[in-house]
Amino acid sequence: MARDYYEVLGVPRDASQEEIKRAFRTLARKHHPDANPGDPGAEERFKEINEAYSVLSDPDKRAAYDRFGTADPAAGFGAGGGFGGGFDAGSDPFGLGDLFDMFMGGAMGARARGPQRGSDVEVEIAVDLREVLAGAERTLRYPRVERCDTCGGTGARPGSGPAVCRTCGGRGQVQTVRRTAFGQFVTSRVCETCMGRGREVRDPCPRCRGAGVVRRQVERVVRVPPGVEEGQRLRVAGEGDVGQEGGPPGDLYVRIREAPHPDFVRRGRDLESRLRVGLAEAALGTRKRVRTLEGEEEVHVPAGSQPGQVIALKGHGLPGLRGHGRGDLRLVVELEVPQRLSPQARQALLDYARAMGERVDDEGGHSLLGRVRGAFKG
Repeated sequence: MARDYYEVLGVPRDASQEEIKRAFRTLARKHHPDANPGDPGAEERFKEINEAYSVLSDPDKRAAYDRFGTADPAAGFGAGGGFGGGFDAGSDPFGLGDLFDMFMGGAMGARARGPQRGSDVEVEIAVDLREVLAGAERTLRYPRVERCDTCGGTGARPGSGPAVCRTCGGRGQVQTVRRTAFGQFVTSRVCETCMGRGREVRDPCPRCRGAGVVRRQVERVVRVPPGVEEGQRLRVAGEGDVGQEGGPPGDLYVRIREAPHPDFVRRGRDLESRLRVGLAEAALGTRKRVRTLEGEEEVHVPAGSQPGQVIALKGHGLPGLRGHGRGDLRLVVELEVPQRLSPQARQALLDYARAMGERVDDEGGHSLLGRVRGAFKG
């Protein structure tokens, strides 16, 4: 008995199309015969994976498979097919099975294979804040499915070519005529030999093994615009996997990951950084030079600045993605308290404390007077 297609791809039955596509890509890369030389079972596993994906990636085929356990809905009405005892050739004297074939098989199974768009490809890149500010160009190297250059995409060995399908005669469909008590019914199904193409490869290309496509590493230069954000996806049209049967290629999506910066934290279009000031600078005010993404700027620290207070440098943040101005650089005041003091600085702070009526711990003999007092007490 054939394995369940969901089990083959390792996805749950409620998996999204994106999850199915991602699982297929991973398994196809792992089990492709070119990646497993000398493994006689690789080709069979690769065929099984392709078969599962061809059904689950097609909404009509998947709906039929979920309902009947097969991509061919008519096959689901055989013995044990889901309608009680079911119908078979020997137990259906009135041809009711043919009616199901006509309505189910004809409506859902007769669609020939036509042009199909290629799959999208996604890669991730890390950008730093300077690249977010000015934009950047990146050379990406990534794998994608391309037309086989050995056979030109035909899937046939060079010097030969696909032939008219012997099963369907090039129509891509197989018709079955059945006579019943209700009359003659004609049903159509996609040809299983050529999968609706109307052509079959009898002498496969040695490079692509008849698939007509190969996976290859390619290089593309991608422009990263200013103002991009974490998790954003940039679309590069037509740079994904090649289409099938003349269909258009998929797209390349570049997902942005923002690298952390040692000095700045991003808050939307604003940047945030710490501004360390001394006690006297905070109390009396000062001017300090601070680092920005583009160099250094002078900022005024007003007298009486408090820890946690924000001083904004207008227009020194990041641009919007569509050029709607720039954010600010937000400097958060952080009070820097010295751990060691010279005798003069210590005395100045003691005088300041007395003038402000503040009580400080001056015990411990750090001053000459303290040491003298300690000697007399001893």
